[in-house]
Amino acid sequence: MRCPYCQHPETTVIDTRKLEGGEVIRRRRKCEICEKRFTTYERMEPTLTVVKKNGEREPYDREKLMKGVRVACYKRPVPAAALERLANEVEAELIALDRPEIPSDIIGERVMARLREVDEVAYIRFASVYRAFKDIGTLREAVDELLQTS
Repeated sequence: MRCPYCQHPETTVIDTRKLEGGEVIRRRRKCEICEKRFTTYERMEPTLTVVKKNGEREPYDREKLMKGVRVACYKRPVPAAALERLANEVEAELIALDRPEIPSDIIGERVMARLREVDEVAYIRFASVYRAFKDIGTLREAVDELLQTS
């Protein structure tokens, strides 16, 4: 790990802690040259391939998932911690499937199920893009379904 201050490659780990149920590791480090301290956060990156609806394959990208959720939650009272937790839970489920390739519709359905619990408006926003509602009738069906289960 390079020091962010002097770019020296030798650092010493002073303290290590697990955060978010062990999914994130926080390390306090000290540069051996300039002796400044800094913090790093480490997260396991799943090695999954997403199979898109058109058949294309691309590596799983957590940031892409987070971007879609953030857009759905735009100007909604949803804390950032809830979005991180949502992404962590979806990732954990995908890893638990123990499959090297995951269809994008499985990811979308898992995200929608979690968003439904977090914020109903964000759920409808995400569903409108994910399910590509073609008319107001399809949107109404999704809202009616939401109202029936609430």
